[in-house]
Amino acid sequence: MIHPSYAELSKKINDNAEGEQKVINSRYSVCIATAKRARQIIDGAEPLVDDIKCQKPLSIAVQELYEGKVNILPDETVEK
Repeated sequence: MIHPSYAELSKKINDNAEGEQKVINSRYSVCIATAKRARQIIDGAEPLVDDIKCQKPLSIAVQELYEGKVNILPDETVEK
């Protein structure tokens, strides 16, 4: 079983988001967000959580998102 589940993770992310618009609308959005953060960790970024339950970069990224340590910006606010 995945912990937290997609439903729990997306609800937590949307609850922590600023404004009324949902940041996460699908499972795909959760996958992309965690993959991007995991890639940053693989490339040398320091984990933002203190109590790391698993040393795998993807697990750390999921834990960071769940704890609200990483914010996901809506597409309109991302600079190119």
